Amino acid sequence: MKIHPTAIIDPKAELHETVEVGPYSVIDADVQIGAGTVIETHVRIYSGSRIGKFNRIHHATAIGGPPQNVGWDLNIKSGCIIGDNNVMREYFNMHRSQEEGGHTTIGNGCFLMENVTVSHDSHLGNNVIMVHAAATSGHVDIQDNAFVSGLSAIHQFCTIGENSMIGGCSKIVKDIPPYATADGNPATVIGLNAIGLKRAGFSPEARKKIKDAYKVIYHSNLNISQALKQLAEENDPSPEVQKIRNFFEKSERGVTDHR
Repeated sequence: MKIHPTAIIDPKAELHETVEVGPYSVIDADVQIGAGTVIETHVRIYSGSRIGKFNRIHHATAIGGPPQNVGWDLNIKSGCIIGDNNVMREYFNMHRSQEEGGHTTIGNGCFLMENVTVSHDSHLGNNVIMVHAAATSGHVDIQDNAFVSGLSAIHQFCTIGENSMIGGCSKIVKDIPPYATADGNPATVIGLNAIGLKRAGFSPEARKKIKDAYKVIYHSNLNISQALKQLAEENDPSPEVQKIRNFFEKSERGVTDHR
């Protein structure tokens, strides 16, 4: 291992032999870090953190610190789980779960820029991008391939659908449906994430099915229950339409309105 002599690593931490740790970083006991992960300078990794392979953790990142929850019991044992091939840029901050035995989680291939915060009990899927100073509150779910622009704030218990995009400085107070673009304060759906869907390789046929489903939901003068009933009656078997229906049906906070 390439460990700088100023780094402080508890003997009970488990680091793969290929892990690199830069100057003045501190790693607690009960931490596991996988092969090829690089930890830069002044990084703090708290007990209960599980970090996978080939991650790049930049300067002054903090992973697994206590939830920012007034009155939280410091004796609760919880942690963070991070997958593989993620980039966490300078001053990234991730809090462990507030639940006994719980975890805040990040999947694989995420790019999390400077000053991004992932709060307690939040869950990021794969290939999520969060831009400078974007932040989740507690219990937020961000699904695969979502893009959260800079300075956006996501209310607790919101879900951000897969392949969706949130505009900069947005205030998210309801769920953002998959494949959509949302913007504003508070945010509303302003259309499809058309460029993102093309870049992700969605076929023209799939993009049309998504567009047609949202026409029923947002532009048919039906309420959400009626629109979902109509989509069910049409019984389109395409996975994109099924995901849209399931997202609306399972939403607990309610889904963001269309502008």
